[in-house]
Amino acid sequence: MKISLPDDTGKLTDYTLVGQPLPEARLPANPARIVYSAAHVVADPFTANDPSGPATVDWDATMRFRHHLHGLGLGIAEAMDTAQRGMGLDWGGALELIRRTRSELPDALVANGCGTDHLDTPKARSLDDVKRAYMEQLEVIQALDARVILMASRAMAHVASRPDDYIALYGELLTACDHPAILHWLGDMFDPALAGYWGGNNFESALETVVAIIDANADKVDGIKISLLDKDKEVILRRRLPDGVRMYTGDDFNYPELIEGDDQGFSHALLGIFDPLAPAAAHAVTQLGQGDAVGFRATLDPTVPLARLIFRAPTQYYKTGVVFLAWLNGFQDHFVMLNGAQAMRPLPYFTEVFRLADGCGLLRDPELAITRMKRLLAMYCAT
Repeated sequence: MKISLPDDTGKLTDYTLVGQPLPEARLPANPARIVYSAAHVVADPFTANDPSGPATVDWDATMRFRHHLHGLGLGIAEAMDTAQRGMGLDWGGALELIRRTRSELPDALVANGCGTDHLDTPKARSLDDVKRAYMEQLEVIQALDARVILMASRAMAHVASRPDDYIALYGELLTACDHPAILHWLGDMFDPALAGYWGGNNFESALETVVAIIDANADKVDGIKISLLDKDKEVILRRRLPDGVRMYTGDDFNYPELIEGDDQGFSHALLGIFDPLAPAAAHAVTQLGQGDAVGFRATLDPTVPLARLIFRAPTQYYKTGVVFLAWLNGFQDHFVMLNGAQAMRPLPYFTEVFRLADGCGLLRDPELAITRMKRLLAMYCAT
């Protein structure tokens, strides 16, 4: 199968698809690694709302994708930044998403984003304002008997001035959690408003704050997701965690080696890239559980160039590549996103995502992917 794709100058060149769709695999009940996919949402393309207005979600398509992830045995990290939380999806929409997933998939492994995004950041004047906002969301989510991820808070970054502010507030939040929670360390490459989080201007000081919070509340911490796109920093923190507290890699650049681990430990996964890579994740971790570390790396290593492209700077726009692949693979009928985010990457980005996804077997129906890629090219008059 062939398709004509433009190069950086706009010249069309025939590209012959080479990939073979990955084999179907489902993670066993007790996998070698816990794997959460942070899942995207599908916008309603027929809404009359402006892209900058209230989010209108296609709930049927959004929930079908969650059933797909659960069918592969993956956990779901719900209402996180991959779902455009705070970048198109407001707290009301996030709560509806959490409710629907809890109702439709009561037996699935799900952790739900709990934050402060209903609090307008400039209006946050004190730590008490931030605490109230967290507690409001926590109370509603826990009323559903749902597990939580304590998301990094823009409002917290706005009002906190020192590490002790974080230590005190997170201690109160964890005390209020009904079940052990997952902490969330999101770097400012994902959200510039989080610069200086944990009360420090460098990794070393932030690390000590995080370790202090976890050590003081270890029985209330399931684990921590760290998304700094720096494998060495993740390993440093991983080796500081107390027994029973898991490291969940959020490193969308270095996930194969971090999940495989070393003689001192390994990371579980809570990754946005495992939305489009879900079949590869299920297949690879199944191989790892069978003792086939070589096969695990042979499955995941070829996906890394694709992940690095999808998450290239400005990193916060990675959701565009995630939803683009969901459209190519038939999980939704259109390529329209909340907040008009489908426009946040240029055409050469999409053509390279197409090539790389084909190369690592992630176009599950190549004919459909070609048809849809041609539609995108036609919109750009690149045919």
